[in-house]
Amino acid sequence: MANLHIIGGGLAGSDAAWTAAEAGLDVVLHEMRPVRGTFAHQTEGLAELVCSNSFRSDDAMNNAVGLLHEEMRRAGSLIMRMADRHKLPAGGALAVDREGFSRGVTGALTGHPRIAIAREEVTALPPADWGQVIVATGPLTSENLSADIVRAAGQEHLAFFDAIAPIIHRDSIDFDVAWFQSRYDKKGPGGGDADYINLPMNEEQYRGFVAALIAGEKTDFKEWEKSTPYFEACLPIEVMAARGEETLRFGPMKPVGLQDPRSPSRPHAVVQLRQDNALGTLWNMVGFQTKLRHGEQANVFRTIPGLEKAEFARLGGLHRNTFINSPTLLDEQLRLKTEPHLRFAGQVTGVEGYVESAAIGLLAGRFAAAQAKGEPARLPPVTTAFGALLAHITGGADAKTFQPMNVNFGLFPPLAQAKKIKGKDRKQAMSERALEDLSIWLEKNTQAENRI
Repeated sequence: MANLHIIGGGLAGSDAAWTAAEAGLDVVLHEMRPVRGTFAHQTEGLAELVCSNSFRSDDAMNNAVGLLHEEMRRAGSLIMRMADRHKLPAGGALAVDREGFSRGVTGALTGHPRIAIAREEVTALPPADWGQVIVATGPLTSENLSADIVRAAGQEHLAFFDAIAPIIHRDSIDFDVAWFQSRYDKKGPGGGDADYINLPMNEEQYRGFVAALIAGEKTDFKEWEKSTPYFEACLPIEVMAARGEETLRFGPMKPVGLQDPRSPSRPHAVVQLRQDNALGTLWNMVGFQTKLRHGEQANVFRTIPGLEKAEFARLGGLHRNTFINSPTLLDEQLRLKTEPHLRFAGQVTGVEGYVESAAIGLLAGRFAAAQAKGEPARLPPVTTAFGALLAHITGGADAKTFQPMNVNFGLFPPLAQAKKIKGKDRKQAMSERALEDLSIWLEKNTQAENRI
């Protein structure tokens, strides 16, 4: 008999299942694909990456996302183990071969003796006689289950739109124009200092491109979607362009730290492509998530120097994500206050990003394991990335204005030093404190488990 049911086989559900099973629980992981598909997924693999293939910065000392990577590694995250195993060259970022990554996660979970995979759609929140349940259905929760979550929550979902960037075949890129380089020649976890393909624009080309983005035909919204806000950290490129002609030059098309060695002049703007598969045959347009219609995308993006003959393995798209008002609805252990046998994890809780979603899944798995064993749940210190993110979504955020949040140092409590530390030194001091406190937390958890 299962100790734990998990609904949703994405990153959060996968890490929750692995963490709980490793702690000794028998787990049933319910995944509706391929019985029922979604408009964003293309396979039936667990932990499929439907948007970017990047887990973002892997710098544990200067970036909160990189710090979360390191905390997850130390806590035994399956998602991070497979990300490291299938990493690709991406400068200072951790990018993965999406197919190899999903296969690795799927293989690990199906091969675990304490995990059973149930390929079925769960259309309503399970009753209390199921025992503990983690709902990790992510931004693409099916309509029936979503409606039941609304019922249980007693209020409407909050929602936002998220967008997908196009992927280009490498052999269709003109390398008489393009060159390889990472920004500032920075080396990263998956390769050297030349991990991105760069496409330069002069001022005239840039201004024409911005105008074409703004004028391009967009995907129409349904009436019920029109009031749904975008997530600010993942805006469609044409929405950014409409905010001002220079916006893209200070965002995804910034030219700083990039110089074509064959050219004496610096580019006015640069489009970057990041490797998307292990073979290096597919490349993702960095920051180019879009809601342009498919035909318009091909026309507009082929005006970029070097992409005149670009062939697209996938064009961009738009999907509606949903999340609950976690500060109001969830307790500190991610349990629904009105039905505490239910935990929520992943993007549906209002965290944004692959690693943030997986991290909340990992914590939910830990909390469920502790409860099943009759142990008190040991919350991660708020000085850690784990703890800062958890505290934010379960009470630290203002419920009236709650919006999806990436992990960032602004969520961490201030340093105790009398003298104010600024800039990079401050981030490094916060990271050092986090990893020290994480080690103590993990050690205490291990000692408690050994006493069982």
